[in-house]
Amino acid sequence: MKYFSKDSIERPRLQKTLSLWNLFTIAFGAIVGTSWTLLVGNWMVLGGGPLPAMYAFLLATIILVPIGSVFSELACAIPVAGGAAEHAFRAFGEIPAFLCGWFLLLSNALICPWEAIVISSLLSDQVATFPAFTWLRSIKLYSIMHTDIYVWPVLISIGFCLWVIHSNLRGVQSEARLSAFLVKPLLLGMVLTLLITLFAGSAANALPTFVPISTSALGNTSARNLPGGIVAVLAIAPFYYAGFDTITIHAGEAARGINWSKFGKVISLAIIAAGCFYLVSIFSFGTLMPWRAFVQSPSPALSALKQLNIFAYTAIIGVMIFGSLGPMNAFLGASSRIAYGLARRHQLPANLAHLNENGNVPDNAYYILAGVTVLGPFLGHAVLTPLATVASAGFIFSCVAASFSCFKLRFSEPELARPYRVPGGIIGIIIACINSLILLFFIVTPGVPSSLTPFNWLVLVLWTCFGYALRHRARKGWAKLPHEDTELVLDTEMSEH
Repeated sequence: MKYFSKDSIERPRLQKTLSLWNLFTIAFGAIVGTSWTLLVGNWMVLGGGPLPAMYAFLLATIILVPIGSVFSELACAIPVAGGAAEHAFRAFGEIPAFLCGWFLLLSNALICPWEAIVISSLLSDQVATFPAFTWLRSIKLYSIMHTDIYVWPVLISIGFCLWVIHSNLRGVQSEARLSAFLVKPLLLGMVLTLLITLFAGSAANALPTFVPISTSALGNTSARNLPGGIVAVLAIAPFYYAGFDTITIHAGEAARGINWSKFGKVISLAIIAAGCFYLVSIFSFGTLMPWRAFVQSPSPALSALKQLNIFAYTAIIGVMIFGSLGPMNAFLGASSRIAYGLARRHQLPANLAHLNENGNVPDNAYYILAGVTVLGPFLGHAVLTPLATVASAGFIFSCVAASFSCFKLRFSEPELARPYRVPGGIIGIIIACINSLILLFFIVTPGVPSSLTPFNWLVLVLWTCFGYALRHRARKGWAKLPHEDTELVLDTEMSEH
């Protein structure tokens, strides 16, 4: 088995082939996914209209760009697999690094089965309504938490999952090519939606600017004024940018000779591009028809398109199916690298540091993640929905860890080579720290739409206990293997750039 040790530095390691475009498409596909169609109605209801939702996503973009910049500085200075966990190790040591990586692993891994559920749900709830595809609901397996599970949607969803998993196991370039392919349907879907809006919609449909609304399908507006509506959406908006950190997680696989100064700008570009995408999406659907009528359906975007143009509706369903594969592809790759990085630090079992012969990727980590992913369609969205906030928490924890790691390393390692530096220097880093604490406030403060529930806290506590037990066992297992010098391996890996 190929483990990193002092005696095996010359053995195959993670491939260093990713270009700036590869990294951008992986991150953009991870961020956008399908939320721009599935949840746009929820954002309008929560904010009290399309305009408050747009203001909130604009503010979220502004808040996240400085945080993205600290991720960039750290990735350029310490370009190794593992992302924020590796940076936290450098700044604060083993325990904070393990907690950062362990929660980030939970966050990323949960998204994979969720995307598999999206595919099976689209097939059973939308595609099966076409007369030619009623057979999709011909064989019912069972119901779980009021969700019906059907054989054919589950099997087709698993087929898509296996395609993505196989692509990842072939190597990081295969993952990157798939990401580049999956971004194109997203862009086509947005162009199509915007064109329909320009011909069939009206800016007047986005008015009134703010009004509390009650719906049977999407809930109620809790805010009582425009600022309250903006803050309500702002509390959840940053979570829909999760995925930009896949760039830092893959930094150890950036191509040799890459321009690290330009690399540092890719994360900010991915955040801004995703923000623009969301703004166009909310504007398009918010002006397609009077927004208060738009949000009365459980799936407003799809229902509106179905009423206006059946061909556009059909095309968007296809876009959404492929769109769900983008996050699955990116987060499978990212999760495997996080597990690999923790294992290399002797904080997870040694077999998770194993690389396969063909793609030089952490195959054992992939196999575990594959099992979790294909399990998703059998559970249904009702089972995983309560865990969505837990996944968001892992992302926010990594933002806090990265921001404060960047701040500390500026003082503890001032001579560290930094090809890219946060704009504004230490002031820019302090702004990132403050912004990350704002995001943390949103998830720990009771009553905020994005706050952790008692069940979420219980999941985090249990996950932490499981992690420490696994870490304890892993360290015993590593002690039985030949001695390795992890720092020597990492220094060699960084020098190859």
